Order: sequence, then C-alpha cells, then structure tokens
Amino acid sequence: MRQVVLDTETTGLEPSQGHRIIEIGCVELVDRKLTGRHYHQYINPEREVDAGAMEVHGITNEYLADKPLFHQISQEFLEFIDGAELVIHNAPFDVGFINHEFKLLGAKSPGKVVDYCSVVDSLVMARQKHPGQRNSLDALCSRYEVDNSARDLHGALLDAEILADVYLFMTGGQTNLLLAGEDSQEGGSMDASIRRLATSRPALKVVVADGEELAAHEERLQEIDKASDGNNHWR
Repeated sequence: MRQVVLDTETTGLEPSQGHRIIEIGCVELVDRKLTGRHYHQYINPEREVDAGAMEVHGITNEYLADKPLFHQISQEFLEFIDGAELVIHNAPFDVGFINHEFKLLGAKSPGKVVDYCSVVDSLVMARQKHPGQRNSLDALCSRYEVDNSARDLHGALLDAEILADVYLFMTGGQTNLLLAGEDSQEGGSMDASIRRLATSRPALKVVVADGEELAAHEERLQEIDKASDGNNHWR
C-alpha cells in the first residue's frame, strides 16, 4: 500500500474567508516503510498572512513573496499524491484547503482530493484509541515517545515527518526507518532535513534464552492452552 502523510500551513483558518495554502509537506510510506521520497513546497498565497497564523508557523509575507503560485505547482503536487491513501491529522482542515485551491484553478481544476485519494484522519483514529485524552500531535509525540524537539514552530514537512512516526506507532509500530540521505527522491523545494538515527550507532545487544528458560516457557504455554480449552466449553 502506498500512503502519503500530508500537512499544510495556511494564511488563516477558513478558506471561505479567502485564506490560502502557503506550505505543503508530504512524506511517502510504502508497505508501512518510509521510502525517502517527499514533496515540499512553499507557495505565494497572493494575500497577507494573518498575524495569528504567523505566530504559529513563523512564515512571513516577505519570505513568500518570490515563491510560486499554487497553479504553478498544482500538477506536480497532484502527481505526488495521486492514487495514495493520505494520512492527515485533522483531515477536514487540510483537505478543505486543498479542495479550495483546486476550485480556484477554474476551468483547469482537477476536482477534489477524494477523486484521486482515500483519506485517513489520524486525529479521529487517536480519539478512538485514546478517548478523553489530549490528541494533538505534540500530545501524541509525548505518548509514543516520538522526538519532536525540533518543532519550535509548525512546519508542514517537519509535521508530516513527525506524524508519519506517530501514525506508525499508533497503528502497530514502524518496521523500517529509512535514514536521511538513503535513496532520497524529492519533489518541490527542500528547506528542512529529515533527522534519523546515525548508522554508526552501537548495535543492540541480543539476549538469547537458555534451555532451562525455554523449557519453562513451553510448560507455561501448555498450561495456558489447557485453561483456554476448559474456558471454551462455557462459551
């Protein structure tokens, strides 16, 4: 299965009020493994960034002034996500903004995100798994011990990176981490790097059970099987 973990940053909270996307960050998973492929792009929104939004992500109007417009990157972006299952934290927000940008393309609009991708909302998943608890991305990082120390401000690519780790832990654990720089292919511009464990780190020590421990384990399994057989008669 091909999945794309996606995040956006915007000029404000409501596309209905004319707010636009200013950054898109995506990382690719195939069969629950990070492939190293990612898409990252800053976008000139053709309007001012709200002060409140700027406090969250730190992206200024001056920084965006020379960035491409959405219509200039829309095809490349669509090609990256096409056919994937999108994993997004609070999906209605990001999908709503992307659909709004597609709509603004007028006659060249490709339609809606759901015409090309299925969508998994990791926030809904987290609320089902951890009811009554805080399920922001920072809270999930703390719960699953995911390093988010570089997250002083929100950033689409960094947040997509972090969400990928959180999602894999939340859905059963990550089976293979791709180290930064290994077979990396990228679309769009790259203004942040993926931080991974060094390949030179010491190998984990593997402790193997001895014969006595294996025999005790087997005896315990047989006791559990007998108890289970007895309980099944009452079902």
